[in-house]
Amino acid sequence: MQAEPTQSELTTTLHLGLRQVSDSPAGVLDEYLATLPAHDRSIIEEIAASNEKAMVVINRGSNLGSRFLITSEGVTIGRSASSDIFLDDVTVSRKHAVIEKGATGFSLKDTGSLNGTYVNSQVVVEKNLLSGDQIQIGKFHLLFVSGRK
Repeated sequence: MQAEPTQSELTTTLHLGLRQVSDSPAGVLDEYLATLPAHDRSIIEEIAASNEKAMVVINRGSNLGSRFLITSEGVTIGRSASSDIFLDDVTVSRKHAVIEKGATGFSLKDTGSLNGTYVNSQVVVEKNLLSGDQIQIGKFHLLFVSGRK
């Protein structure tokens, strides 16, 4: 009998569960809104009508349904308890990303995270966000909501 060959190096891959997304960010938002109770839907629709504020909603991962308001001051996202959007999981860096408001709208910037930041399943370093964009940070999936243009 021959012994099984041994591997001298062990490697693992962290699968973050990327999903297929709709071709239209607005379509994704409409699909999500259709699943909500009337009260929750009215809150998100109010944000969607505003050009000064935005919101992210956790639509996959722990804290499902949590909503975070984004104003002109922007927000920080990370595993640090001091983050405006606190995502408590090891797949999220302490200072993972920021969302800022600029002259052309809101933009997402990865701040050197280990696992990267994704918008609509594409890795990004910086990206202008559209209402309905799906953001993935670690194992969390967030839906971006802002005024439609």
